[in-house]
Amino acid sequence: MSDDYILETQGLVKEFKGFVAVNDVSLKVRRGQIHALIGPNGAGKTTCFNLLTKFIEPTKGTIRYCGVDITGEAPAQIARRGIVRSFQISAVFPHLTVLENVRIALQRKLGNSFHFWRSDRTLGRLDARVDELLAEVGLGDYQRMVAVELPYGRKRALEIATTLALDPELMLLDEPTQGMGHEDVARVMALIKKVAANRTILMVEHNMKVVAGISDTITVLARGAVLAEGPYADVAKNPQVIEAYMGTEGAADPSLSAEAVPSEGPPRAGAAYDTEPRRGEPPSPLPVGRGPGGGP
Repeated sequence: MSDDYILETQGLVKEFKGFVAVNDVSLKVRRGQIHALIGPNGAGKTTCFNLLTKFIEPTKGTIRYCGVDITGEAPAQIARRGIVRSFQISAVFPHLTVLENVRIALQRKLGNSFHFWRSDRTLGRLDARVDELLAEVGLGDYQRMVAVELPYGRKRALEIATTLALDPELMLLDEPTQGMGHEDVARVMALIKKVAANRTILMVEHNMKVVAGISDTITVLARGAVLAEGPYADVAKNPQVIEAYMGTEGAADPSLSAEAVPSEGPPRAGAAYDTEPRRGEPPSPLPVGRGPGGGP
């Protein structure tokens, strides 16, 4: 593995009782870049994230991080190596303050992550770093606010702050702008660019304006396999990518603009069905097709 690449997979496969959710994915994430993983609903993006962070085990293939094979490691080991992820649904402690959320993430460095009964005086040594992290994500004025009262976009910023508290070398962001209004999307885009200055980011994102605006490299998945890879300008002109998003009619358009692709919501007619299984659910019995009644 080249030192230029912080994360690399080779022949990654995940099968669910015969359904292939991820099919021979070989991915290279260059150190210091923002790398976007995109594709129609059911393309295998979140399953890929779950494989990379070992929330699920691959059926075949290898995962290497900084040149080390981590395929057999547990999620906690992966996180300690410096790979930290966020989730589609904001994951913060809703009834703790913004400051307390970040301070809990920092407690790991003290070796007392689960000592929630410690006094504020004991944990006060962490407050300077809490201040730095909250200032970095634009939450310096929200320290005493209970997390549940934050606007949605600010909650995502808080989640990024707790992620940064673990000093990740590689951040995996799963749909960081999902469900946001335009103002929050712009704020989170700027935040992602800011925190990417000293680390690598791999993100799943449906909003093509976000992808076009901040990504260095894009990998397109369709039906669990890599369809295309490269900078946005190249990927946007790829006829196979256009067809995957827009169907055969859309493929007649010479380019895939950020405005043309739906930023959220269900796929348009002609896009792949959402067959990717959720946690605790069996794979969908529907075949991967081309719209209602479409063929393979």
